[in-house]
Amino acid sequence: MTRRRSFDVVVVGAGPAGSACARRCAEQGLSTCMIEEQGTIGYPVQCAGLLSVRAFAACAVSKRSVLHDVSGARIVTSRGSVLAFDARETRAYVVDRALLDHEMAMLAAQAGAEVRVKTSFVTRSGAAIVTRGVSGKEEIRFRVLVAADGPRSRVARDLGMERPGVFLAGIQAEIPREMDGRLVEIYPDASPDFFGWIIPSGRGRARIGLLGKEQVPSRFQAFLQEQGATTCHHLVTGTVPLGVMTRTYGHQTLFCGDAAGFPKPTSGGGVYTGVRSALHAADTAYEACNSGSIGDEVLCHYEQRWRSDFGRELELGFRLFSIRQRLSSEEIDRLIRVFREPSVQEDILNYGDMDRPGILLRQLMKNPRIYPVLGLLLRSGVRRFIQQ
Repeated sequence: MTRRRSFDVVVVGAGPAGSACARRCAEQGLSTCMIEEQGTIGYPVQCAGLLSVRAFAACAVSKRSVLHDVSGARIVTSRGSVLAFDARETRAYVVDRALLDHEMAMLAAQAGAEVRVKTSFVTRSGAAIVTRGVSGKEEIRFRVLVAADGPRSRVARDLGMERPGVFLAGIQAEIPREMDGRLVEIYPDASPDFFGWIIPSGRGRARIGLLGKEQVPSRFQAFLQEQGATTCHHLVTGTVPLGVMTRTYGHQTLFCGDAAGFPKPTSGGGVYTGVRSALHAADTAYEACNSGSIGDEVLCHYEQRWRSDFGRELELGFRLFSIRQRLSSEEIDRLIRVFREPSVQEDILNYGDMDRPGILLRQLMKNPRIYPVLGLLLRSGVRRFIQQ
C-alpha cells in the first residue's frame, strides 16, 4: 500500500545544504519535508571538516561542533620549499561534521520542517517522488523539489540531468600527531592533480588525507608512510564533484550543494557554496509557491541568484584547477619560493580568502614580485577573470 502526502517543498538529502534549505523554507511559512536515506544524520562522515569562518557562520549553528581553531597554513613541497603564514586570528574551524549536520537538521525541524530519516528516494512520478523507508513505500507530492542529495544525486540521474564534469576521490584518517595547532599543512605533491593535507584537530591529534583523480588509495598509503604515521583511526572516504552541472533547475526541481557540482575547485570544500545555494533555492521556492507559477520562468531565478553570488568564483576556481593538472613538482616549488617574498606573504594574509580566491588573485596581479611566475598564473584564460 502506498501512502500519499503533499508539501510545498520536498528536500532530498539532509546534509548542510538540504538542512539549510529546509529550515529557510519552513521559516518562510512553506510546508516542508526533508528526507534522508541514512538512519543517523551526519553519518557516514565524508568531509575533511575544515570550514572557513564565513562557511561556519552561514550554517547558523552553535559552536558545539567546533573542535579546534586554525589561523593559517603551511605549504610543503617535495623539493623542500616551505611557505607558512599565520593571520594570528581565527580563519577556519575544524569541526565534527556529524554534530554539525545533526544540529542543522534539528534546527530545520524546530523551524517546522518534517524530517524523515531512513527514507530513500526511489523515483520521480510527475509532481511527486516515490520513497521507501521505515513507513514502507510512500508517494510525497510537492510544488518544488530540491535535490541536495550529494555528488551521485539520484534525483539528477532519475531526471537524466547532465552531471558535473570531474569527480575526485578522497580518503582521510585520524592520526596521533604533534604539530603547530595554528596551521593547516598542505602537501601539493602528495596528490599531483590536487593536494594532500594534515589538519590539527586537537591536542596530539590530526586529520590526514588527500583528494585526487586516480591512484588515491596508493597515494594515501605513501603519504601516511612519508609522514611516519603508523597508526590511523576513523578512516573515511568520499567523492567531490567539480564543475557545475549545465543547468541547475528544471522539472520543478532545484539542484544545490554537491548535487549541482558546487564544491570549490581550489579546495574541494562544499559547505559554503552548498549552504549559500540552498538559501537561494529556498528563496526561489518561496517566490514560486507564492506567485502560483512553478515553471522554469520562475525557477530560473535560482540560477541567476547563485551565479550572481558565487558563480564567477567557481568558474575561476575551475580554471585554476585545470592549471593545477599541468603544473610539475618543479613549477609548484617555484611558485612557493616566489610566494615566500615578504610583500607577497603580506598580500596573502590581507587578501587570502578560502571561499573567494579571486580577491587574492586580483591583488597578486598588482605585485611585481610575482612577475617571474606570472605565466603560470595566466594560463587557460585566468587573466579575464582576475582583472574584472
